Amino acid sequence: MKNYLSIAGIFTCFLLLAISSCTGSRPAAQKEEKMRLVWSEEFNYTGLPDSTKWSYDLGDGCPNLCGWGNNELQYYTARRLENARVENGNLIIEARREKTGMREYSSARMVSKHKGDWTYGRMVIRAKLPKGLGVWPAIWMLSTDWAYGGWPESGEIDIMENVGYMPDSIFGSIHTKRFNHLQGTQVTAGVHSATLSTDFHEYSIEWDAEKVDFLFDGQKYQTFRNKHEGPDAWPFDHNFHLILNIAVGGNWGGKMGVDTTIWPQQMLVDYVRVYR
Repeated sequence: MKNYLSIAGIFTCFLLLAISSCTGSRPAAQKEEKMRLVWSEEFNYTGLPDSTKWSYDLGDGCPNLCGWGNNELQYYTARRLENARVENGNLIIEARREKTGMREYSSARMVSKHKGDWTYGRMVIRAKLPKGLGVWPAIWMLSTDWAYGGWPESGEIDIMENVGYMPDSIFGSIHTKRFNHLQGTQVTAGVHSATLSTDFHEYSIEWDAEKVDFLFDGQKYQTFRNKHEGPDAWPFDHNFHLILNIAVGGNWGGKMGVDTTIWPQQMLVDYVRVYR
């Protein structure tokens, strides 16, 4: 069905100098120009990750959350090249089968906390994932200041999760007090791709006061909306930070077991970019 504009309507659009089209939409290029790069990590160096941008979560979560609350099998190390290093333009997070602490596997969990914290924005991470039964790579966000209390009250945004027994699928999820996996009420959606471990892909969110959009290679596949029902449903109005890690096994990652012959496994990250 065609839409016909009156002369007055055409004149109004002309006076707006085409900032918006007469139908109210904006060209994609103009929309992109509104976004300003405010934080980035391009990994154009060699050695340990940049300490001005990244810190480490350390250990196995004990004594309070052994296995990081999910019965995971890895011990996260800090400033150890075998588990986290930059080379050939990529951050390499590597999970290895080796006795570390009281665990049989080592890995790294990189965090931008207090070095990269944002309320709203577009977060874009280009990465290539590990592969094999028992891997559980993730690109996600947690509250920096726990404004509404401990997990899940202050919220969690999972930009990308993958588990080894579903090698062709990634998932984007939201966790809050009302919506979380302990209650089976988490809000999640998935995308299928046969090249997650062989090619780089972009994993991103666009987050503002009204919604969180999840995107895979620039294509939106899920939206979580703020229905203005309070922080139990929407705690996403304060600072969050980024987390990059590979877990081993666990309640989800190890649901179908862990193949002990596949290690080491790597997640390669080409860049991390945050726009406002």
